[in-house]
Amino acid sequence: MKNLLVRLGPKAPRYYVQIMAFILIVTYMITPALAVEDMWTAANRIIVDVYNKIAGISTVLAGLMSAVAVIGAKVSNNQHKTDQAWDWLKRIWIAWAIINGMGAFLAYVRPLFDGLATIQ
Repeated sequence: MKNLLVRLGPKAPRYYVQIMAFILIVTYMITPALAVEDMWTAANRIIVDVYNKIAGISTVLAGLMSAVAVIGAKVSNNQHKTDQAWDWLKRIWIAWAIINGMGAFLAYVRPLFDGLATIQ
């Protein structure tokens, strides 16, 4: 260790100046990134946008699949296929209600709890 300090001793000021110059150059080259909105606002906006698209697609698909299930129930030639078609119709509308129920909860119920999680 002492040997290293003896060898480094005369060159230490030069190394110090080089390191400080490098740090100074790096700090001048860094471009600050300023966001327009904070992370939570951006995340909320993205979630709402994606959810609206999912809810719209699920509504269209639920209507289409309901029509297919009803047509399948009406044109089937035995009771077993008719029961299966009505079961599928129930599943389709339950899934649609769950997907849109989550959106209704997030849109209407969650804002009621916004101020309750604070410690004062």
